[in-house]
Amino acid sequence: MTTLHPGDVDLRCSVAGVELPNPLMTASGCAAAGRELHQFVDVSSLGAVVTKSVMEAPRSGRGTPRMAETPSGMLNSIGLQGPGIEGFLEHDLPWLRAVGARTVLSIAGVSVAEYAQLARRLRRVLGIVMVEVNISCPNVEDRGQVFACDPGAAAAVIGAVRAELRPEVRVLAKLSPDVTDVVAVARSVVAAGADGLTMINTMLGMAIDTDTMRPVLAGTTGGLSGPAIRPVAVRCVYQVRAALPQVPIVGVGGVRSGRDALELMLAGADAIQLGTVLFHDPNAPVRIADELRAELATRGVSKLADVVGHAHRLGVT
Repeated sequence: MTTLHPGDVDLRCSVAGVELPNPLMTASGCAAAGRELHQFVDVSSLGAVVTKSVMEAPRSGRGTPRMAETPSGMLNSIGLQGPGIEGFLEHDLPWLRAVGARTVLSIAGVSVAEYAQLARRLRRVLGIVMVEVNISCPNVEDRGQVFACDPGAAAAVIGAVRAELRPEVRVLAKLSPDVTDVVAVARSVVAAGADGLTMINTMLGMAIDTDTMRPVLAGTTGGLSGPAIRPVAVRCVYQVRAALPQVPIVGVGGVRSGRDALELMLAGADAIQLGTVLFHDPNAPVRIADELRAELATRGVSKLADVVGHAHRLGVT
């Protein structure tokens, strides 16, 4: 094996036809619309900024406490706090354009109609390279069933969004690990028009304060993120890449080093999102990019694309 200099490693990648200078993005909800992170890292240097999920109307989110540290990550129950689509388009998107960031807008809704309305509002909006559809919201039309947990409901949302957006705006469906068969959900959203997949969203978890003997979070349960869920993310990405080898995948879940990112890419991820790590290391995108280059250089790999899905190549060393 020939060792390369890290500077000779090409980190450019492509996700659903969108060319990115490197594979590292923010994960939705972990850097708002990028302003806070920009004081530490030039967000234009990232592969893309994925915004916090935006809904049709402004939301104040859930009561506090709504975050809790866990031994290997954290729980959050923010409740999709945000400015609503008009606030985002008026204040956040112009700033992202001005600093030269590639913007992936995450959208969320409580009904298929809300997702469709959001996509319709974006039809004439420029400066968004992809739309990530957060389907981990409860469907108010179906007894609170989470869209991502049902292949039919997930497909209905993606089909509605795809029908309203311009064809050149790529659609990523963000999948939940809290399902019996993630491949079945992946197949359904791809058939409905998703150009790629983001995997995985947080896992449902809970913490109880043994002193007060009450749930730690005001909302009782929350989304578990961080290193604890990385093996689940690796498994989900690997399974879906095996079943749908041509479908672009953005891997997310507990990445905190270049080696972690490499593991997800070997499983089949074309690009990587960083989430919980940003809370304690806002410089992580720069550090992890450098570490990923070093990991590839040590293995004699000059192009990032050469390692995507490598774990599936039986008999190849």
